Amino acid sequence: MKTEKYIRFDWAMKRMLRDKANYAVLEGLLTTLFKEKISINKLLESESNQEDEFDKYNRVDILAENSKGELFIIEVQNNDEYAYFQRMLFGVSKLVTEYINRGEGYQNIKKIYSVNIVYFDLGQGKDYLYHGKTEFLGVNTGEVLNLSPFQRQKFNVDVVSELYPEYYILKVNDFKGEPQTPLEEWIYYLSTGDITNESTAPGLDEARKKLELALMSKDELSAYYRHLDNTVILKDNIYTSRGEGMLEGRAMGRKEGMREGLEKGIKKGRKEGLAEGLKKGREEGLEEGVKKGRDETIKNIVTNLRSAGVGIEIIMGVTGLPKEDIEELL
Repeated sequence: MKTEKYIRFDWAMKRMLRDKANYAVLEGLLTTLFKEKISINKLLESESNQEDEFDKYNRVDILAENSKGELFIIEVQNNDEYAYFQRMLFGVSKLVTEYINRGEGYQNIKKIYSVNIVYFDLGQGKDYLYHGKTEFLGVNTGEVLNLSPFQRQKFNVDVVSELYPEYYILKVNDFKGEPQTPLEEWIYYLSTGDITNESTAPGLDEARKKLELALMSKDELSAYYRHLDNTVILKDNIYTSRGEGMLEGRAMGRKEGMREGLEKGIKKGRKEGLAEGLKKGREEGLEEGVKKGRDETIKNIVTNLRSAGVGIEIIMGVTGLPKEDIEELL
């Protein structure tokens, strides 16, 4: 399958796709993702839009509004951020309050879609596309709480979730293989920077015309390749830190395991030693007790026989003791 090299999407968003002449590329991505025609009416300024070169590790986003007044946050994130889910929430929550005037009714809150293109392993999951929305489920019945007929007519939506922000997460590095669907064609481009000759997804034909590396000036190419180098270095740092953490964790685990094993060994040794000591002590005590009891019995016999006037020679014959031992007992 023949492919050509194009500008990576994160760089294009930062430097090129804000131009109205290039809206068709973004519209194609949104149209493919939402499976309906999306036309961008205008781009809005956001505090998170950064132009500084040092922002290459931070998010790059575009805030767009369509003809229906709905807002789209399109965000690209290269950096591995454990609190990224919360940051998605913060960004959407901020838009909810920024785009409603004081004194306006809550019915004027705009619908917001958060589209997150992440180049790191966010959470645990094997899919490359995730969709999140808000629903209210009955605790006892499990039923979905629905809008009343009046609310459906008033808000022109069918379900409660359409009133709330929705989230899309594209984990582009998790896509493997060759693209088969329009969405996979887009994921493939987002992941590799390549657009196959067979790709027909909306927006990709415009990307072919607008985002070819050959169209860039020498200075633009230099800046772009610096961006790619920085992205590679960032990924290497992430993987290195993760690998070092794993090795350190394994070493700590072995050390802790040896300590626990030693403690268990000592405990077991004490237990077995005590049991063996008790057993041996009982045996030795029994032997000593038997011997002491036997000696006491012989002494009583010798004493009683002598008291009865029995001669030593006869006592020697009865007990089997020598004369010296008999005399010692008397």
